Amino acid sequence: MSTEYNVAVAGATGAVGTEMLRTLENRDFPVRNLRLLASSRSVGRKLTFRGEEIPVEVLGHDSFNGIDIALFSAGGDRSREFAASAVEAGAVVIDNSSAFRMDPQVPLIVPEVNPEDVRNHSGIIANPNCTTIIMVVPLKPLYDLSRITRIIVSTYQSASGAGARAMEELRVQAADVLAGKKPEAKVLQHPIAFNLFSHNTTIGENGYCEEEMKMVKETRKIMHDPEIVVCPTTVRVPVFRSHAESVVVEQERKVTVEEARKALADAPGVKVVDDRQQNYFPMPIDSNGQDDVLVGRIRDDLSCDKGLALFVCGDQLLKGAALNAVQIAELL
Repeated sequence: MSTEYNVAVAGATGAVGTEMLRTLENRDFPVRNLRLLASSRSVGRKLTFRGEEIPVEVLGHDSFNGIDIALFSAGGDRSREFAASAVEAGAVVIDNSSAFRMDPQVPLIVPEVNPEDVRNHSGIIANPNCTTIIMVVPLKPLYDLSRITRIIVSTYQSASGAGARAMEELRVQAADVLAGKKPEAKVLQHPIAFNLFSHNTTIGENGYCEEEMKMVKETRKIMHDPEIVVCPTTVRVPVFRSHAESVVVEQERKVTVEEARKALADAPGVKVVDDRQQNYFPMPIDSNGQDDVLVGRIRDDLSCDKGLALFVCGDQLLKGAALNAVQIAELL
């Protein structure tokens, strides 16, 4: 007889929360009972899971009695407020926010990269930032060929990374622009329709924004390599969902393009899309709804003897968030 689990989803009505429900269902996760939690604004709504309508309950400190696994996608403040209560009630928390990612007592997991770290949890496991996940999945097989010493990455991040309201803002602004109206920015700090801009997180004294520093710190923690140097530039682009990234790596020895392509083709969670003849490479539109990270433009770095350049795309709401969290639950 297979074991089943009582599962709670905190932030169930948000963009990532609803993807968590779909992912649990699509991957046939062994759910005995499902509890949907959100703010008081969402109480009374019903969400469908396996053909059954389940009412949304208010997230509170007493919401986790009898829960085995709690998937959190309610924001960092809510995670800091309620995760300890879930652990005290006996649940293992898988948190999608940045609240615990850099806590040395909390493992930061990408199942294709460091699944063994799941054993080290003390009740909370952190889901990495979406851009970090989408990058390290294809970098792991390259790192296994030869240690990566340096990463230069530029991201092209969709509206989905800022949530459902940002996706709706993109739709409204695009319609306004096409109708000859001036787009109004309410969710993001600048108009996103037919525009792009530096990622909308606070810029630090070193000139890098919070999103960029997440990629630096999280990559080192996930790869267990504090010496990797990372130079990131993160950009918002007018795409509804799926992030793209241009990644250049320098390694300890020269890895050939042929070696890299074979390692990537054999790697879990990676799909090679690299048709030079047809000029067909990863695109957000193709990665939407896909579990795998798409990888292409695999080529030598002309500026470095031991470098490779790649272009990757991944669904921010799936592998960048909900899918990775459910895969962690599967590891548990």
